[in-house]
Amino acid sequence: MKGFIKSSIGKKLIMSISGLFLITFLLVHLTLNLMLMFDNTGELFNTAANFMGTNPIMKIMEPMLAVGFLVHIIYGAVLEIQNRIARGSSKYAKFDQKKSSKWASRNMIWLGIAIFAFLGLHVANFFMKVKFGGVAEITIHGVHMHDTYTLVTDLFAIWWYDLIYVIGAIALGLHLYHGFWSAFQSIGLSNDIWRKRLEAIGGIYAVVVAGGFAIIPIYFLIF
Repeated sequence: MKGFIKSSIGKKLIMSISGLFLITFLLVHLTLNLMLMFDNTGELFNTAANFMGTNPIMKIMEPMLAVGFLVHIIYGAVLEIQNRIARGSSKYAKFDQKKSSKWASRNMIWLGIAIFAFLGLHVANFFMKVKFGGVAEITIHGVHMHDTYTLVTDLFAIWWYDLIYVIGAIALGLHLYHGFWSAFQSIGLSNDIWRKRLEAIGGIYAVVVAGGFAIIPIYFLIF
């Protein structure tokens, strides 16, 4: 088992499983964030955010998500380094990859770095403040909770933060476009027919997620 995990196939399998886990989480996170636009009193978002933050299941999921992100990032970096070394030592190193692969697949590492930087900014400005103080308190229908709505909307009032958020959403979408079908391929659930279908589904998913995250700061910047 240890030998399999250290192998290239084992690393790709771990990358795929952790990636699919994070893909599922993104839908939940996007659903929560979209609530920002449907109630300008903040009650809907604050209530949902408080539920997510106090729900016992989510308390178990939080460390799992953190581990999932770390595993995905570490194994992604290791595989990229190994691939670059292999390409550099191969007699086919000068082969023009632009003719055989899409831009997103050739630049997954840079997209990953951009997403990681954006994630760090998000953690510093939201997660850390919610967990360790710095957020006003509010009471909604007798329940005391953090006023996360005001925290988020105040950030979206800053144009350069909105710009970074939109760029991060685009990078995420491009990363997902390649990563979606690639994850299924690595776990053996793809063939010539299903690859085209998974690419189409992945493209739709990437547009929905990237567009969903990007439209929120644009909405608050305009309205």
